[in-house]
Amino acid sequence: MSFPGPPIDPELVALLEPVESQEEFTLQSIIKRRKFVEPLCGIQQVHDDPDISYEEATTPGPGGEIILSILRSKTSTPEKNAPGIYLIHGGGMVLGTRLFLINNMFPTIKIGAVLVSVEYRVAPEHPAPAAVEDCYTGLKWMFENAITLGVDASKIIISGGSAGGGLAAGVALLNRDRKGPSLFAQVLVYPMLDDRCTSVSVKQFETLGNWTGKANVECWNHYLPGIRGTDKVSIYDAPSRAQDLSGLPQTFIEVGASEPFRDEDVAFATKLWEHGVQAELHVWPGGLHGYDVFAPNSKIGQSSKQTRLNWFKKILAAPTVPSIPAVL
Repeated sequence: MSFPGPPIDPELVALLEPVESQEEFTLQSIIKRRKFVEPLCGIQQVHDDPDISYEEATTPGPGGEIILSILRSKTSTPEKNAPGIYLIHGGGMVLGTRLFLINNMFPTIKIGAVLVSVEYRVAPEHPAPAAVEDCYTGLKWMFENAITLGVDASKIIISGGSAGGGLAAGVALLNRDRKGPSLFAQVLVYPMLDDRCTSVSVKQFETLGNWTGKANVECWNHYLPGIRGTDKVSIYDAPSRAQDLSGLPQTFIEVGASEPFRDEDVAFATKLWEHGVQAELHVWPGGLHGYDVFAPNSKIGQSSKQTRLNWFKKILAAPTVPSIPAVL
């Protein structure tokens, strides 16, 4: 059965990768792609903005030392009781580093937040649950060191885009189930949530886009070798599988209407509402994957970034909104 997709925003058409040039995500091509994104992972992003300060910390992790980058505004971040953002980078579970596209977070840092970005192990060298356990370890470190960081531990927000969004959702579930300190909010930007890859949107964009349904399946196979799509997959590695989302923090979710993750992200927002969690969902018409970072000056890129920043400002200025127990 054919599933024609909704139109792609004209400003984003240049991001389309022709089918004939799409390369399978083998280990060799992943290594090549890692080299390709290296310029987007550099410390130069920080040096280019004189208002951003940078330092690093380390903590023991399940697979060795974990590096955490700490960024703040030199002019607007208070010395204590600042809100904290715990960032998990994207990259399809197979590439990227803690500084991948970090400059996309500078506007949020400049409203007075301290940002901590975690380095985690990636597939295929390190399949699940390596990434989620590394990211959980980093979150524990942030809570434990909140006073030293000048962060209000009651206002820590977990955030991530793409694979980082999926990992953020998984870590939030893991933190809930291991009875960690309460997160203030989670921000999931076009999150990668469902290893089953059977939705209509995955089929609509199987070979069309800058992130295709085909690439999605290949990367999930690297992250969950031999078990993708089976009942052996953990809810922490593929959060769409979670049946109970109660007790999660208030949530912001956004996704493009013209990308594979659309349906799983909308379904996740719906499930949050079903379990009494406050959630705000934005589906950007014509949006391809990564519309805000790969087409930052497009109308959709500008609008989405401003909408997200306004949400950060709104929740940080408002009283805490408790979750309401679901009545089923």
